[in-house]
Amino acid sequence: MSQSPVHEKQPQEKSGAAGLLRGSTVVGGATMLSRVAGLARDMVLARFAGAGDAADAFFVAFKIPNFFRRLFAEGAFSQAFVPVLAEYRQKGGVAAARALNDRVAGALGGTLLLVTLIGVLCAPLVAGLFAFGWWWGGEAQKFALATELLRITFPYLMLISLAGFSGAILNSFDRFAIPALTPVLLNLVLIAAALLGGRWFEPPIAALAWGVLAAGVAQLLFQLPFLARHGLLPRPRWDWHYPGVRKILRLMGPAIFGVSVTQISLVLDTVLASFLPSGSVSWLYFSDRLTELPLGVFGVAVATVILPNLSRQHADGDPRRFRHTLDWALRSVTLISLPAAVALMVLAEPLLTTLFQYGRMEPRDMAMSAWSLRAYSIGLLSFMLIKVLAPGYFARQDTYTPVRFGLIAISAKMLLSLVFVIPLNHYLRLGHMGLALATACQAAINAWLLYRGLRRDDVYLPEAGWGAYLLRLALACAAMVAVLVLGLHYWPEWDQWLWWQRCWRMGVLVAAGGGAFGLALLALGLRPRHFRATS
Repeated sequence: MSQSPVHEKQPQEKSGAAGLLRGSTVVGGATMLSRVAGLARDMVLARFAGAGDAADAFFVAFKIPNFFRRLFAEGAFSQAFVPVLAEYRQKGGVAAARALNDRVAGALGGTLLLVTLIGVLCAPLVAGLFAFGWWWGGEAQKFALATELLRITFPYLMLISLAGFSGAILNSFDRFAIPALTPVLLNLVLIAAALLGGRWFEPPIAALAWGVLAAGVAQLLFQLPFLARHGLLPRPRWDWHYPGVRKILRLMGPAIFGVSVTQISLVLDTVLASFLPSGSVSWLYFSDRLTELPLGVFGVAVATVILPNLSRQHADGDPRRFRHTLDWALRSVTLISLPAAVALMVLAEPLLTTLFQYGRMEPRDMAMSAWSLRAYSIGLLSFMLIKVLAPGYFARQDTYTPVRFGLIAISAKMLLSLVFVIPLNHYLRLGHMGLALATACQAAINAWLLYRGLRRDDVYLPEAGWGAYLLRLALACAAMVAVLVLGLHYWPEWDQWLWWQRCWRMGVLVAAGGGAFGLALLALGLRPRHFRATS
């Protein structure tokens, strides 16, 4: 296929925080649509599967390829690929970028095919690594079901990683909307599988596994026409000796630990949760999903937009713009993460009840999920900071420093998980909540190390006004909490209402709390223009 000559000239770059805000808004809006569809999906899954053995088995079978997806599609690969692609594009133009894309497509596709074959053939071994407690504890039926489902879901890794590669190309050319909309398809397909497919499969939970596989096909095919329209569709070439491919491979190795340390810690949660009472994996899943909503909509959106910008600024040798971009990103995610974390802690059980307590879900499931949600919320700011601090290293093609920081943080997480989960004494017997709390602590350690490293190397210097900015946010959060607590005082019995009664009350609380936060910020002098000022 010949490439269209329309895009031989590089698109005009958006400059300053105004362009970053526009790009983040596009990605955030598309991701919000995806996350809303994801919440609808989880509501359907809660009604369809509940929080028992079958649900635990599916979530493990889904989490395993999803974990590797984060490494290939959103983690180590994209963080290594995007800066190298930006360098090729800046120095050699679009033709050089296309040549790199062709070689990377061949190398990535071949590697993913091999990994997928190994995963399917060795499904019992892979499932045993991630759910060791089921094998060790004699839960043979649950382990066998997880293995069976994993054989169906594992090819999702190859499909979604190639979709992630396609999205990284589009993002590098400032086409953000299509990659951000693509995850909606996963949610829609899984909803259809739960609603329509359960009656045709035995066990019924297998319908969800086949839905995951079908969603991977849909997400890859969805992006290909847009790559072709912009003349960016790769023609795979097997060339491991190509300099760009070898450079990406060098950067990928350490980046696997540096950017995906949070995902590794979540897998450790799954392993330890397999030793805990039945339902623990599902409780952690539902609480993690709510934490992922603000993280995915805002943290990932800002990180997605700043990485190609930081990469170009580094390639251009412009440290002042590089620092300004990082400062803008840190202010933006702090504006969202602080009130989101506080709101999730205050509204944990009512929110979970509104979304998930239907069908097979019981009030006890909501209470247990609420504890882990509160623990995850403590680390929400740190999760978002990692998303925007890590690109400060990867844009400069420094993948080794985040590895060192990631290993320190993950080691602390492993130690804290054992301390919080193993009943060494009565007071530290936290169960699944201990796993979530250890994850929050790990994120805080990792974020602090990344921040300190950027300051130490003089890569980032905070701009003026941070003290006053944080004080305004704290006061606005206090106003929001007062409104939410007052609302919960008058509406205490959430599990007694019908779904529509829960929904309108939750809508009122969210609107009132958000309104109080926004009005407080306006009263304290913060204006939207403060986030649009160009560098």
